[in-house]
Amino acid sequence: MKIILLLVTSVTLATSLESQAPEWTFTLKGNSGIVALESIIVSPTLALFFDRASDDPLQINNHSAWGALWDLQTSQVTPLDVTTNGFCASGGLISNGSMVSVGGFQKGFPGNPTIEDGTMGLRIFEPCNDPAGVGCTIFEDPSKLHLAERRYYPSSIRIPDGSLMIAGGSHNSVAFYNTIEEAASTIEFFPPKFGGVPRPSEFLKRTLPANLFPRQFVLPSGKIFMIANNQSIIYDIDTGDERILPDIPNGVRVTNPFDGSAILLPLSPPNFTPEVLACGGTNISDIVPPSEISSQTPATDQCSRILLTEEGIKRGWVIERMLEPRMMPELVHVPNGQILIINGARTGVTGIATVRDPVGNSNADNPAFTPSLYTPNAPLGRRISNIGMPTTDIARMYHSSVTLTPQGNFLIAGNNPNNDTNLTGPINTRSEFRVETLDPPFMFVPRPRILNAPEKLDFGKQSTLAVSIPTDLDPRNVQVALMDLGFSSHAFHSSARLVFMDARLSRDHSSLTITAPPNPNVYPPGPAFVFLTVDGVTSEGQQVMVGTGASPPQNNF
Repeated sequence: MKIILLLVTSVTLATSLESQAPEWTFTLKGNSGIVALESIIVSPTLALFFDRASDDPLQINNHSAWGALWDLQTSQVTPLDVTTNGFCASGGLISNGSMVSVGGFQKGFPGNPTIEDGTMGLRIFEPCNDPAGVGCTIFEDPSKLHLAERRYYPSSIRIPDGSLMIAGGSHNSVAFYNTIEEAASTIEFFPPKFGGVPRPSEFLKRTLPANLFPRQFVLPSGKIFMIANNQSIIYDIDTGDERILPDIPNGVRVTNPFDGSAILLPLSPPNFTPEVLACGGTNISDIVPPSEISSQTPATDQCSRILLTEEGIKRGWVIERMLEPRMMPELVHVPNGQILIINGARTGVTGIATVRDPVGNSNADNPAFTPSLYTPNAPLGRRISNIGMPTTDIARMYHSSVTLTPQGNFLIAGNNPNNDTNLTGPINTRSEFRVETLDPPFMFVPRPRILNAPEKLDFGKQSTLAVSIPTDLDPRNVQVALMDLGFSSHAFHSSARLVFMDARLSRDHSSLTITAPPNPNVYPPGPAFVFLTVDGVTSEGQQVMVGTGASPPQNNF
C-alpha cells in the first residue's frame, strides 16, 4: 500500500511539475500607433517601425506619423518625422551601424497627400545612444541623397564591404504583377559603386512578372545567392556574372505577389557551409491573370532546401512539408539555430483587392495563427513541429512584420490589406496596431548572462567574455551565436544572419573565450548581437560591432 501511495505521489508531482514548466507564450504589449509593415532593431532597446503615409492615429507635426520607435523595455511608441514615402521599402544596417531604408512609393497618399516621392528614397537613422530614443531622428535630403533608379518593392542586403546591395523592384506602383515596362531589372549599391550606374540583371528580367522583393543572401564565398519567382542564381558582385542554379521544384514561386519566405540557415565553423531554406508561396502559374485567382486559392505547404556546394547544387532542392500551407510566412532565426515559421495566410495571395472573392480588401484569407519551429539538423521529415507552440487570435498577413529582439523574444506587429487605415470589418481585414511578443520558454527561467562584451570583434581574433551561468544548466552544452537581426518587410528578413562561433568555457564557468568569424564574407562588417545558449536556455543579446565600425566600403581586412 505504501508503494502504491509513493507511486501515485511521484506521478502527481511529475504531472504538477510538467504543468508548471514554461511554454512558448504570446503576450500583448501595447499599441504601435502606425501599422508596422516594416521593422528593424536599431539598438538594444529600440525597434524602428515604418508604415506608408496612411491616416494612422499616431501624430507628429500635425500629421499622421509613418515612422516610429518602439521601446522594447516600456512598450512606449515615439513618432518619427519622415519626409519621403517609405511604403514597401527595404533596408538594413551598414558597417558604421546606421540603418538605411531604401526605395518606397510615389508622392501623395490618402493619409498624407503632401508626402514626397519615396521611390528613390534613402532614409538614414544613425546609431541612437539614448535608450528611449530621445532626440533620435531620420535624416533625409531627397534632392541630394537618393537612389539612382526608382524602386518600389526592392530588396537589399549588407555585403562584405559593409555597404548595401539593392536589387529589383518596380519604377511605379503595379496593379499585381511586375511588368516589363515598369520593372527595375537592375542592381545598385549604397554607397554607390561602379560609377553609381545601376547594373542590368538578366536574372531580374527573366523572372518577371513575379519577382518583387527578390530574396538575397551573402555566401561565405563573398558571392550572393538570389531567389526570384521560382528561379535562383549565384551573383558575383565584382563582375556582375550570374550563375544559373536549379529552379525551386513543382513550380513553387516565393516572391511577390506570391510571397513565400527564405532564409540562410545558421553557418557553423570550421567550414561555414551555406544552405538556404525557402518555404511557402504558391504553385500558381505566373501567367494566370489575377481575375482567375481567389482569396480561397490554397497556398503551398512546400519547403525547399538547397546545399550551396558543388555537390549540393548538382543534387538541387530537397523538398519537405510544413504543417499547413502558408502565403506570406516569415522565417526568423532562433539563437539556438532553429528557425521560427510564423505569420501568413493559408489561402490567397498578397495584395489588395486584385483577385476574386477578396475578404474586405484582402487578397488572402484563413490566417495561420500558430507558429512552428524548424530544426535544421533533425532528420528530413521530422524537422517541423508546433508542439508546445501557442495560438494567437491576431491575423498577421499582408503588411505585417516580425523580428527577434535583443531580449530573445520575437516582436510581432502590423497587418493591413487596405489602401488606408481601416478599423472595421473582419479581424483579418483591419489595420492592426496591436503589438505582441512571442516569448520562448527560456524567458521564464533563470538565464545565462553575458556580463561584458567587447565593443568590437576583429575578424578571426579571440575575445574573452565574463559570463554567469545558472547552476542547474549543463555547461557542456554551449552555443554562441553572432546575429544580424535583419530588416522585416513583406515576408522576408533582409540581411538576417546567424553565425555560430567557436566557444570555450573556463573551468569555473565564469568566462567564455570566443573566436570571431574569419572574414567579412562569413559575417559582413557591421552591428551584431551575441547570444549565449547553455543547455537550451538563451541569454539576452549583447550588441557588438564586427569590424572597425567605419563607414562603407570597408576593404582593409
